[in-house]
Amino acid sequence: MPIDQTRAFTPIGIAIVTVSDTREPSTDTSGDLLEARVREAGHILIERTICPDDAAEIYEVLRRCIASVDVDAVITTGGTGLTGRDVTPEALDRVKDKDIPGFGELFRWISYDSIGTSTIQSRACAVLAGDTFIFALPGSNGAVKDGWDKILKDQLDSRHRPCNFVELMPRLLEK
Repeated sequence: MPIDQTRAFTPIGIAIVTVSDTREPSTDTSGDLLEARVREAGHILIERTICPDDAAEIYEVLRRCIASVDVDAVITTGGTGLTGRDVTPEALDRVKDKDIPGFGELFRWISYDSIGTSTIQSRACAVLAGDTFIFALPGSNGAVKDGWDKILKDQLDSRHRPCNFVELMPRLLEK
């Protein structure tokens, strides 16, 4: 889809949350990839953190991000699989006001080209919590590349046509 070069780019504040029991700053390659892409796109990285695979802890990190006036979007990586410790979608359920079902559907459709039918094991999802978008990506580098390069890069660019998430931000809290 086209970027309308006649429109001004509006940077947004983004928080990156890596959900993992095993990753630390030196081994968080998917977080590194995501941070590089966020900065390259011209957005403002507000926070980057690593959180254990624990629904209560993920919930607290998300609540803090949602409460920040500087954070417009949160992108998580990890915890979207099917094992007992994969609880990121459950944490999103606790903070959401609205689901964005098309995100997960589109992610799995795109991911099919890379990993085939294994894409059905992904519970990638997105929600709106107040005026904050939250996108949950799987923890692999490939998933981060697919999610950012093929969905979020455009939807978080105010110049993307025919529409994008950024242009909705001023109206998210209207009644």
